[in-house]
Amino acid sequence: MKRLLTRCAAFGAGLAWTSLVLAAEPNIFAPQTAQVRSTMAAYFEDAAAKKEEAKKEAAPAPAPAAAPAAAPAAAPAAAPAPAIEEKTAPAEEAKADNGCAEAAEPACGDEAGGCGNACGARGCFGENWGDLGIENCWPFRCCCKPGDPWKLQSCLGSPCCDGTTYGGWLSMGFYSNNDPLSVRDNDLLSFWDNPNGLNFDQEWFYVEKLAKSDCGWGWGYRVDLVYGVDAQKTQAFGNSGYPNPQGYDNSWDHGKYGWALPQSYVELANGDWDIKVGHFFTPLGYEVVPKTGNFFYSHSFSQFNSEPFMHTGVLSTYKASDKVTYYLGWTLGWDTAYDQFGDGNNFLGGFAAQLNDNVKYTYLFTAGDLGWRGDGYSHSNVIDFTLSKKWEYVLESDLLTTNTNTPALNDALSYGIGNYVFYTINDCWKWGVRAEWWKSNQVTNETSSYYEVTTGFNYKANANLLIRPEVKFNWTPSDQAYTNATGGKFNDTLFGIDAIYTF
Repeated sequence: MKRLLTRCAAFGAGLAWTSLVLAAEPNIFAPQTAQVRSTMAAYFEDAAAKKEEAKKEAAPAPAPAAAPAAAPAAAPAAAPAPAIEEKTAPAEEAKADNGCAEAAEPACGDEAGGCGNACGARGCFGENWGDLGIENCWPFRCCCKPGDPWKLQSCLGSPCCDGTTYGGWLSMGFYSNNDPLSVRDNDLLSFWDNPNGLNFDQEWFYVEKLAKSDCGWGWGYRVDLVYGVDAQKTQAFGNSGYPNPQGYDNSWDHGKYGWALPQSYVELANGDWDIKVGHFFTPLGYEVVPKTGNFFYSHSFSQFNSEPFMHTGVLSTYKASDKVTYYLGWTLGWDTAYDQFGDGNNFLGGFAAQLNDNVKYTYLFTAGDLGWRGDGYSHSNVIDFTLSKKWEYVLESDLLTTNTNTPALNDALSYGIGNYVFYTINDCWKWGVRAEWWKSNQVTNETSSYYEVTTGFNYKANANLLIRPEVKFNWTPSDQAYTNATGGKFNDTLFGIDAIYTF
C-alpha cells in the first residue's frame, strides 16, 4: 500500500507540473495529428454536428449516371483499398437487431492487453513524449473496446413523428465536503453543496427534433427535463423576484431535490443559418451544466460564479465557412425563463474560428442589462490546442464586470484563468488536470484571489457507463477573510466520484 501511495503521489505531481508548463507555453511541443475532443464540453459543437448529419441524411441521392457506351476491353483497374472499420465478432453481430437487444460488447482479449498487474514490454514510459506508455500498466491495460451504446429509443422507437429523438442519462455521486463558495448544505452556492452522502445529481431526459434545411427553411425543437440535487441550480433563478424567483420551474422542489426545465426552444434552419428561439443553455465558457459535457465531476469557480447558465431570447449562428462560425443573439438577461428581472435586456454574440488543424479559438460575450447581475459586460475566451494524438490543452479566461443590484456590495468584478490538460490513455481511460486562478470582489467585499487544482480520471466501463473519480485542492491566501465573511473554510482537499449512465 505504501508503494502504491508513493507511485500515485509521484504520478500526480509530475502531471500537475506538466499542466503548469503547458499553461505557460502551450505551443512548446510541435502539434501532430488532429484529435477529436472526447470531453464533449463543446455542447453547441455537438448540436452543429448533429445538424450536419441531418442535412446529409435529408439530401436527395444523386441520379444514377447513364451507362457508358461500349468500349474496347482493357485490363481491370486495381480495386481500391477497403476502408478500415471496426467490426464485432459474428456472435456479437447476431445479437444486434432493431428491437431491444443489448449493444454488442467485444470480449476482453489479447488486443486489450489483458488485465495483468505489470507493465508491458515497452515499459511505463515510451520514447515519444506524447505517449507515456501507461496503457501497458495496471489498471489501464484492462480495457475492452466499449462498442456501441444501448439507447432507450432502440426499444421504444419513435411512435409520434418522424425525425424525433429522445434519451438522457442517470448520474449519481459522492463528495467529501462542500465546494466553495458553498458553506452549508443545500445553500445552492456550488454544485457540490450536499456532501458526505450519495446524491442523485441529474436524472435527465430530453426530446429533440433537429431542424433540417435541405430544401428551404426547416424547423425543430428541444425540451430538457431534469430531476436531482442539481435541478435547483439549473432552474430559472434569474426570473423576476430574485433572490426569491417566481414562476416557471422555481417551485418544483422538495428538500434538496427538485425538477427543472433548463431548455425548451424551437429551432429554425436554412442553409448556413440556425436560429433558436426560447429558453436555452448559454454558449459561453468551456464547462457546461449537463454532466455528459464535462470531464470533471466538480466545476470551476469561473463557470459557477462568472458565467450565465441559460438565457431566454434568440440565438442565431451563421457558418461563414468550414472554419468560422458567428453567434448573434439577444436575451432577457441572465438565467431567466420566459421572464426578466427588472429591465433585463442584453446582447449575446461572438465567434468561433478554427485557426489551424490543431487550434480552435472561441470568443463569446454578453453586454447590457444582465438582469439579476446588473448592467455590465462579460466574456469568455477558450483556446483548444490538440498537441498530439494523446494530449490536449485548453486555456480559458473569463471576465465579468457589472454594477450590482445589491447596494451593500461594490460593483461586481471577477476574472480568472483556467488550464485544462487531458491525456487519452486508451479507449477506456482518460486522465485530466484543471488548474484555475479566479479573482473576485464579491466574496469578502474585497478583491481576493482563489485557486484550485483538480486531477482525476474518466473510466468508460462500457459504451453507456462512465465513472469519474477526482481530487480537488482549494487554496486562497485570504482564508481567514473568507471564513469571517462566509462562516466556512476555503482551504481544503476534497474527494469526489460519480457515475453516469446514458440511454
